[in-house]
Parts: sequence; C-alpha cells; structure tokens
Amino acid sequence: MTHNFHPTTLREYDIRGIIGETLGEDDAYAIGRGFGTLIARAGGKSVAVGYDGRVSSPVLEAALVRGLNDSGIHAVRVGMGPTPMLYYGEATEQVDGGIQITGSHNPANYNGFKMVFQGRPFFGADILGLGKMAAEGDWVSGSAGSTQIDIMDRYVARLIEGFDGQALRIGWDAGNGAAGPVVEKLVKLLPGEHFTLYTDVDGNFPNHHPDPTEEKNLEDLKALVAEKRLDFGVAFDGDGDRIGAIDGEGRVIWGDQLLAIYAEAVLREVPGATIIADVKASQALYDRVAELGGQPLMWKTGHSLIKSKMKQTGSPLAGEMSGHIFFKHEYYGFDDALYAAVRLIRAAGTLGKSVTQLRGEMPAMVNTPEMRFQVDESRKFAAVDEVLARLKAAGAEVNDTDGARVNTADGWWLLRASNTQDVLVARAEAKDEAGLERLMAQIDEQLGLSGIKRGPQAGH
Repeated sequence: MTHNFHPTTLREYDIRGIIGETLGEDDAYAIGRGFGTLIARAGGKSVAVGYDGRVSSPVLEAALVRGLNDSGIHAVRVGMGPTPMLYYGEATEQVDGGIQITGSHNPANYNGFKMVFQGRPFFGADILGLGKMAAEGDWVSGSAGSTQIDIMDRYVARLIEGFDGQALRIGWDAGNGAAGPVVEKLVKLLPGEHFTLYTDVDGNFPNHHPDPTEEKNLEDLKALVAEKRLDFGVAFDGDGDRIGAIDGEGRVIWGDQLLAIYAEAVLREVPGATIIADVKASQALYDRVAELGGQPLMWKTGHSLIKSKMKQTGSPLAGEMSGHIFFKHEYYGFDDALYAAVRLIRAAGTLGKSVTQLRGEMPAMVNTPEMRFQVDESRKFAAVDEVLARLKAAGAEVNDTDGARVNTADGWWLLRASNTQDVLVARAEAKDEAGLERLMAQIDEQLGLSGIKRGPQAGH
C-alpha cells in the first residue's frame, strides 16, 4: 500500500492543509503509519496523541491512531486541548513521541500535525521523509491499541507549580480555541480577579480569528481591559502555543517586548544566560538583554529551529516575534502560551513593577508590521541570496543567520524567505519616521535589483 501527499502539505515545521482539498483522513492514516514506523524502528512502543478544537480534528485523530496502531504503536490519547498540553503529555508520560492535530492560527477550514520524536522537534527533512516513505509504502506492519487518559488537570497544576506571583486583575481571551477549557481551570487557581472571553471551544471561531499577533483580533480584549480597568490582558492562538498581550492602557506588548520582560526576570535568577530571539525581533531587545548582563543570540525563525538551538546552547529562555515563548527555566523548553501568561504575572512581581509600567519604559521605536509579498517559490531563496551578495560586496553591516538583516545608522531592515509559503517577508525598524522611510527605500531598491516589486501584501 502506498500514499501520495498533496505537494503543499509537507512543510518545514509541520504538516498543514485544507480539509477536503489538500488534507484528509487518508493523509492522517499515512502520517500515523510513517511516524509509527520510525518510532518502531527506533525501538519505541507508544505515542501520545492530542487534537485542537477544529471541526475536522476528531476525524483526523481517529485515522491517525489507526495508522499508528497498524504500525504496532500504542496510542496514548490525551484528547482535546492546546498543543502545549500534548507536549506536556509527551514529556511526562512514558511515551516515545507525540503528535498534535492542529491548524494552529490558520482559518477554520485548515488543519495539520505537529510532532515530537523522542523528545526532539520533528521537522524539515524528517517531515519530507514521511512523504517518501508513504510514496514507497515503506511501512512496518503490526497491531496495537490505544488508551484514553485525562491529563488536563495535571497540566493545569503544573502551570502554577511554585507560583508566587501577586493577586492581579487580568483579562483572558481564548478566541474559541483549544486553550479555553485550560484557561477556565487556570483562573480558578490563580490569586486575583480574572475575566475570560470566548473560552468555549468552537472550531468555526465565531468571535474573531485566533491569531493574537494581528492587532485587530485584540479589540475585544482591549475593550474588556478598559471597561474593567484591568492590570493587563492576554490572548492565545487556536492551539495555545502563541501568546498575545496588552497592558492596562491597551497598548499591545509584542512578542519581542514580552521577551524583554521575561529576560529581565530570568536573568536575575540565571545571570549571564543566553537568551535567544528570532531575526524579526527588535534591536531594542538584543540591546536590553546585553545591558542586563545576558548573552543575546539572534537565530532563525521557526519554533522547531529555536527549540533545537536552545538545547544546543543550554538557553533558559527564547522567543519569537510571533508570540512563541520557550521557557526552559523551571519548565520543559517548549512553547507554551498558557505558561507564558503565568510567567508574566510572576515577572511583574519579581521586577516590582506593573506590566503597564514595564511596557511604558520600553524605548519608542517606529517599525513596520511584518510585510509579506508573493514571490515565485523558485525565486524566493535565490532573490535573498542575490541581495546578500550585493550587500556584502558593498560592505554593508549584514547578518545572514536567516535571510538578510542589515544595520544602518537609521536602524535595521530584514528580508527573508518564508519557509512555509511562497512569500518574502520584510520588516524594518528605526528611531523615527524619516529613518524608516530611508530603510524602506533600501528594501525597495534591493528588491528592484532582483526584479521584484513590493506589491500588494500576501496574507498569512
């Protein structure tokens, strides 16, 4: 028996597609067979399986489990919950891997799979390998069953283990995503007053799209914080591994700004530690980490890449502009937005300042949002290579960790190829509007020299 995946579904960090068009039950079964085969060949016997609140998730979960079972791998089913709950199950149950069925922050008709293989991220060549195995029918056969376990209460208890934060008044927006039931349990155990929005799981996302990195999705949370005069508010993406936050004045605290707050608190306990952020993060963050005595490390965008780099460097904390925050300090090192919310309460206590004050003290920078524009798949990496070659020849101050990040007297700009879509991503940050315009002109000039026009922006 063989299976061919739709060419768009096997991606750098995960598997993702549109239900009924590019992804279905047959694909889920084939993923179970392939992943199960790899686990079996590595001497493993069981895999934890979880799923998010999307309408299509239960059907995919059943097919995935069937595939694992037919490879002789026992499935430990943790049921519906956020992706970090599955990671927690993978880290604490006696299993050899984990798979979460989730469409993350994509529209309701998408779904996908995130995987952990014997405690390490499973991505890139690993994922492409599943496609090759399926096409060749390179699967082991066996038979096994599954057990259903309920770990949500244990997971919630772990989120607040050792909690010594203050009693604050906080707003929580789960966006009808899989984090909702956990939020409801969590706020009952935390001190202070808590107000929740959209904690009922609904895969059609009737209130707003669950992507807290888009400011328009934070409007309801802002209104709640203003109306109740709360200390701050937090929001989660569809599968609870990315956090968004606003302070008591309704200002967004972006991913790199959150990381600056966490870094200050962690560096008090682990002086001189390496703090990792992706190439899209503000220069203000790297400067702040250095100022606090830490070692700032700029790394490639992508949760799997960041996790791997943390293991390599022994870093206690890392984060991405997109709101993925990774705590190895007193936790497991995976991206968990619910744990990050608890750590924000703790950080305010540790630093003796309100979240609003911490946000207010940050340097005012003028920056662009992430700009994305369509470029043919065959051209996207080549174009970035051309830009890098020209910049280096011209003696520019450029970092090529992930694309081209250029420092100038005005600030910095970034141009990188997306690993998951046929788009180039650009971002720029300066101290004032005039500087930002000069940086944007440099981006446009480099794109033009490679025959690309910064046209209408591509969506996520």
